[in-house]
Amino acid sequence: MPVELKKDGDFAVLTLNRPEALNALSFSILGDIGRALDEVAAMKDIRALLVTGAGDKAFCAGADIKELRNRPLIDQKRGAELGQSVFAKLGTLPVASVALVNGYAFGGGSELALACTFRLASPNAIFGLPEIKLGLIPGYGGTQRLPRLVGEGRALEIIMTGRNVKADEAERIGLVNAVVEGDLMQAGRDFAGKFTRYSLPVLEFARRAVQRAGDVTLEEGLRIEADLSTLAYRTADAEEGMAAFEEKRKAEFRDG
Repeated sequence: MPVELKKDGDFAVLTLNRPEALNALSFSILGDIGRALDEVAAMKDIRALLVTGAGDKAFCAGADIKELRNRPLIDQKRGAELGQSVFAKLGTLPVASVALVNGYAFGGGSELALACTFRLASPNAIFGLPEIKLGLIPGYGGTQRLPRLVGEGRALEIIMTGRNVKADEAERIGLVNAVVEGDLMQAGRDFAGKFTRYSLPVLEFARRAVQRAGDVTLEEGLRIEADLSTLAYRTADAEEGMAAFEEKRKAEFRDG
């Protein structure tokens, strides 16, 4: 199976499993990813999603270029919309996602990582949006998500030159949360464990508030924050958290 989904304790793990093709994307595989994410959204007993690529050479080397050629204009647009809609599902999941970038993350591979909530990278990870070298621009969300992470000027420079960004630079500019040595999957579990012990509904409120920050004015964003923080107060977990603080004990959140 080119896309595998399994449960690993508190986590769902989505693996692109085409190591012989550097886990490259096809339209069929995009559809498989979308269906896998729908399954994740329906899971009731997970606390985060980990996304990775099989093998040690590539997270995902991007689109299958052969599929992109000699297609009617409407099919080109539908292809971009498919990639965008599939990757957008990561932002609407009830749990956060962590991309574990092992090796190449080019084109659609970088865009898949960008769509995740967080990104961890192995020291050999290399990011790139090289579409400009083909006479194209990123089409699966790269032009929108990259500047939100690294700023407009740096995003334009990366996109307009098509250059590679190695792991150490990616960490320095905020493209990844951390570069980790050793077992990347275990590092992903450990990283996610830092927040998954808290209330899942309240974690989702926090994600929603921050996600909207780049889409609305400050005034509107503050209204959204007020609404979501008020909803957080209405949860049983908020009552437990505040009571635990006053009683000087560890809170026992129950996701309610």
